[in-house]
Amino acid sequence: METSQIDTLGLELYEALRSCRPVAPLTERYPEIALEDAYQISRAMLALREQRDGEVVVGKKIGVTSKPVQDMLGVFQPDFGFLTDAMLCPDGAEIPIAGRLVAPRAEGEIAFRLRKDLNGPGVTEADVLDATESIIPCFEIVDSRIADWKIRIQDTVADNASCGVYVLGDTEVDPRAFDLPNLKMRIFHNGELHSEGLGSAVQGNPLTAVAWLANTLGEFGIPFRAGEVILSGSLAPLIPAAPGDRFALELEGVGGCSCSFR
Repeated sequence: METSQIDTLGLELYEALRSCRPVAPLTERYPEIALEDAYQISRAMLALREQRDGEVVVGKKIGVTSKPVQDMLGVFQPDFGFLTDAMLCPDGAEIPIAGRLVAPRAEGEIAFRLRKDLNGPGVTEADVLDATESIIPCFEIVDSRIADWKIRIQDTVADNASCGVYVLGDTEVDPRAFDLPNLKMRIFHNGELHSEGLGSAVQGNPLTAVAWLANTLGEFGIPFRAGEVILSGSLAPLIPAAPGDRFALELEGVGGCSCSFR
């Protein structure tokens, strides 16, 4: 794609984010769009958030890592995007939908907080563990600016990996004390158990997912920085969120996280 076209689509997605009015799928309008193009569109969108709104990148995310999520969305490879300071919500937050989100869905994840930089490619699971300060229970609220969630991998990568906001729990623990693939999460929707999942849902091991993300972004010249938060992917199917909904999760032996919507 030409640079001018990438900039135009980045602006279109930025305006969709700010107006909460979705756009038609990019892959329907531009069948030739490549993954590299999609990534550059996401960078153009991010640049507008930084320049116009003063947002600061504080982390990265991987998504569409588990089979239930892939089957739900019809996207069969991971996506990747950026987290900014404006996207972080405190534990127990009441999140407005109108004026902020389009079609939100909640997913339970394990977040990683880094204590030192990671530069891909060549990052291994051992490197990720060594670079991690703590893991944190997390809800990511995914939200597609593509109408009706009619996405292919290029659509979601261009749309900052369909990320809306995220909520971090108050508990942070040393990951070395846990068997991460067998770490169990329980997710509750309006007070009732909705689903369960294990750390192994994300590429067999959350460390594997984070290493993949470090290596993928490293190919674009994007490092992980000390202090950043990395979201490692959903452990269970996504749950649509509507006004009045309450969500909570428990990460076995670690702690919990909650949010609600209005």
